[in-house]
Amino acid sequence: MPSIYSLKPLFQERLRPLVRGLAGAGITANQVTLLACALSITTGALLIIFKDLPRLLLILPAFFFLRMAMNAIDGMLAREFGQKSDVGAYLNELTDVVSDAFLSLPFAYLGIFDPFWIGVIIVLAVISEMAGTIGVMIGATRRYDGPMGKSDRAFIFGAAALWIGVGGRIISPVAWALPRLLAVLLVATIVNRVRNGLAEKKAARANSMRA
Repeated sequence: MPSIYSLKPLFQERLRPLVRGLAGAGITANQVTLLACALSITTGALLIIFKDLPRLLLILPAFFFLRMAMNAIDGMLAREFGQKSDVGAYLNELTDVVSDAFLSLPFAYLGIFDPFWIGVIIVLAVISEMAGTIGVMIGATRRYDGPMGKSDRAFIFGAAALWIGVGGRIISPVAWALPRLLAVLLVATIVNRVRNGLAEKKAARANSMRA
């Protein structure tokens, strides 16, 4: 199913000159990964602490873009500059779910959305990333299927933060429906990642038998 993630190759091309410069300066993929996580935790914590200042939410859209860039950069450093490592694989997956949780959590403290459903979204987001990584365990690729991948969640939460930050009002029906819709889309994402991972493994097995 379609996802903003499909735009990643184009985004990476724009970042390639910067990545070359970082590699030349001795910056490693793991350093970028850890920095992105530390900044995500700090940003989420500050937005919770200063939850009575909704204008601070305006930093979220810009930060989501920065984090997306950093996630692309660490992957390019690892793949294109010989920095792949087992530690990096763990860091990449673990810091992603930690960062997602901290950047979603402030929405539970705004008094707009039901905190329970924000919690449900966080849990389902973690499960969806697990479903993506388990593909590797069965011999398929890491699955990034949509419709509600990491980039899609960042876009929706970033748009909501921008609207609230400029003083926009989220009416009650939208505040009720949006988290539930995200939860449904996350369940669909989990199903797609499991189903497509299994299908990929089945196709690979069939090809190997024909060979």
